[in-house]
Amino acid sequence: MQKGLIAAMLLAVVVIGLGAFTRLTDAGLGCPDWPGCYGQLAVPQTEEHIQHAATAFPERPLEAQKAWNEMIHRYFAGSLGLLVVALAGVAVSRKQHRFIAIASVVLIIFQAALGMLTVTLGLMPIVVMGHLLGGFSMLALLFTWFMLRQRPITKPQRSGRWLWVGLLVLSIQIALGGWTSANYSAISCQGLPLCHEAWSDDYQIDAFHPLPERTGSNYEFGVLSHEQRKTVHVTHRIWAGVTALYLFILALSYIQRRHSDIERGRASRLIFVLFTQVGLGVANVLWQVPLAVAVAHNLIAAMLLLCLISLILAHYQSATKLKPLVQKETHYGEVEHA
Repeated sequence: MQKGLIAAMLLAVVVIGLGAFTRLTDAGLGCPDWPGCYGQLAVPQTEEHIQHAATAFPERPLEAQKAWNEMIHRYFAGSLGLLVVALAGVAVSRKQHRFIAIASVVLIIFQAALGMLTVTLGLMPIVVMGHLLGGFSMLALLFTWFMLRQRPITKPQRSGRWLWVGLLVLSIQIALGGWTSANYSAISCQGLPLCHEAWSDDYQIDAFHPLPERTGSNYEFGVLSHEQRKTVHVTHRIWAGVTALYLFILALSYIQRRHSDIERGRASRLIFVLFTQVGLGVANVLWQVPLAVAVAHNLIAAMLLLCLISLILAHYQSATKLKPLVQKETHYGEVEHA
């Protein structure tokens, strides 16, 4: 079971990375249908299949590289789905962590539905962002499942409200990153630390409307105005500053105060990953969103989420009262630990 969960977590990381790569290479509609590609289980390669694709989808000429980017992402996502269902089946049959097992199956089905809607609704931003959040949630759920198998939590005696606030703050930042990507706003602000001069004069709150109007058949390459995209980007940057400051102070408090060595170690790891993520964000601005840096920015965001979850679990695990050893008397009058 443990090896299966590790494999699932690794697959989830790969799927998140491939999802980012697919978005950043503008391959979200590389295959205009779902779950196949131009009516095939793989990207059309023969002359007959290519001709059939041109006839069936005349509005969407085949671009083999983009189609392969999309299909490889689907293959890995499908493999993850099958593995999660198998792990959940084993957990339920053994009556172990049944709630989290069932929740993982529900989430993977929801993710598959969002994957379909991403294509059928033409990259609608709210769906694309939801799909990204679902991928992060799937990884977080698998990680939590794995960690709880190492050491369960029973009746913790400590409050962790500031940790949960941190999780909310980070989740909002990840959602803003997804909205920035889904609306093609990554290069709308090229100055530092915020944006161009007088950016506040162009701030438009309607840039966050969940159903922006479109003029074409899809949302590919974005439908927002330059001012709206600038609004999305600068909001992402401002909240990034809030997130970085809050998580840094939170982690620092665990390092300086009287906490367990495990908590201090995980807090230190959180700070390291946090600074790495900030550095990648700055690099994206300075170097105009290079593909490798942008994909790494997505993956490190996922690692930052896992670091915070591991700190939350350590907080409660250190406060969990473990059952005392049961003592019984042996035939020789000695005390034996059960």
